[in-house]
Amino acid sequence: MKHSLSVQVWIRCVLGVAAVLGVAVIATGLKTSFPRFSFIDTVRAQEHLIGALHPEKLALLRASATESQTTLADEGPLPDFGGAVGWLNSAPLSRESLRGKVVLVNFWTYSCINSLRELPYMKAWAAKYKDAGLVVIGVHAPEFGFERERANVENAVRELSVAYPVAIDSNHRIWDAFNNEYWPADYFIDGKGQIRYHHFGEGDYAESEHVIQDLLKANGATGLDESTVRISAGGVEAPPSGDVQSPETYVGYRQAQRFASPERVAQDSQKTYSPPATPSLNQWGLGGSWNVGAESGVLQSAPGKVAFRFHSRDLHMVLGPAKNGKPVRFKVKLDGMAPGDNCGVDSAPDGAGEIREPRLYQLIRQKGRVEDRTFEIEFLDPGVQTFSFTFG
Repeated sequence: MKHSLSVQVWIRCVLGVAAVLGVAVIATGLKTSFPRFSFIDTVRAQEHLIGALHPEKLALLRASATESQTTLADEGPLPDFGGAVGWLNSAPLSRESLRGKVVLVNFWTYSCINSLRELPYMKAWAAKYKDAGLVVIGVHAPEFGFERERANVENAVRELSVAYPVAIDSNHRIWDAFNNEYWPADYFIDGKGQIRYHHFGEGDYAESEHVIQDLLKANGATGLDESTVRISAGGVEAPPSGDVQSPETYVGYRQAQRFASPERVAQDSQKTYSPPATPSLNQWGLGGSWNVGAESGVLQSAPGKVAFRFHSRDLHMVLGPAKNGKPVRFKVKLDGMAPGDNCGVDSAPDGAGEIREPRLYQLIRQKGRVEDRTFEIEFLDPGVQTFSFTFG
């Protein structure tokens, strides 16, 4: 789950999670590593603690949590979609035109790995429950500048085989109308136009599908198949592994952390960097001549490198070609060697690949044991735009 939070909300989340994790570590002696703060991690820490101290109460806690999560409350009326700058796969939809339908609104952005891993469920639910009265609407709310461009969104929707309506929310007007703060975020609306349930982040798919079924039945649907969909996704849409110790990391100086090149970052100006010789876990650095902006780093002359010490099954990067549209060739290494069978869908066993469009690229998928590894990507052409690393 990606967050887009105010400072006050961040403080509350960080303090709350830190308190729970502190108690959990002290009480259980667990060696834990949480790469990002989220409500999901808080619940897991609570379960570890109760499971260690009172195992007989853990099942009761989980049952109670599931029941409370699927309670349908009245969370207010569905906001309108008038802030969309365009629609894909549909004429413009409105609150009035959707009255009488059960609606699932999914906030997503196409370079977000969390959003991409949830997509198979959105597509399956849209197809399974269409005739019963469900309308799935994807609200594409961008994180990076290139995701604001309609042509890029159109291309992503086509390549990802998204067939349900997509509202292009490039100015975050719909996002703001919902007071949303997360990618992905799902809002479930009944036939009377009232929001009855929401879910933030990946997971809990069975619970979400049962909410859809309950709302459809309340809206008069009969003969529903009440089994839940079974998804077997591959590539970037595959579920995350259970051993991820590396957090999402940004290259642009506005959100960059754990930069380990010997040189300090020169903001919005060209500078030559040296990759860190022995980076610690989750440290990264640049090599070559780069201009690091607020959102991304742009390679000024080839060759240039980015290195990252990580711990996860998958490593992705959000990358874009040169601003003139010229493709950029690259070579990937894992611990100094070609990745072989550990290559991702966007890299070959010898590490070779090419960047032709701005999007998320899966560069590593380890087939064996997950452990600390050093990733390196060398760009053979200038102009590449590097935005972020994500893991799974």
